[in-house]
Amino acid sequence: MEPSLKDRALDFLRMVTAGEIQAAYRRHVAPGFRHHNAWFPGDADSLMRGMEENHQRFPNKQAQVRHALQDGDTVAVHTHLRLEAEDRGMALVHIFRFEGERIAELWDLGQPVPEEMQNENGMF
Repeated sequence: MEPSLKDRALDFLRMVTAGEIQAAYRRHVAPGFRHHNAWFPGDADSLMRGMEENHQRFPNKQAQVRHALQDGDTVAVHTHLRLEAEDRGMALVHIFRFEGERIAELWDLGQPVPEEMQNENGMF
């Protein structure tokens, strides 16, 4: 049975978190990939280098997927990311648009987990 697009998005995030960034790009990223992260130029190589630098700084980061949703060629993943074990971390949402079996476009949005929250429901 072929992996779903949701499975492919989750595998990409798992590989990137584990530091297998170049392998993740080879396996999952489409030619002509573009992204919408405001801190990097919009091409695949720039984002990949940023991910590699982040992994060098935080090799033990942990990501816990809380929700993963697929709608047609789009997958959204809500994750609790901790760069270091003692961090409160941040809530991340990655939105993937696929062309065929490969990621053609990526949006990523993040919000730090505050020490004190007004919302009794929490972020997760």
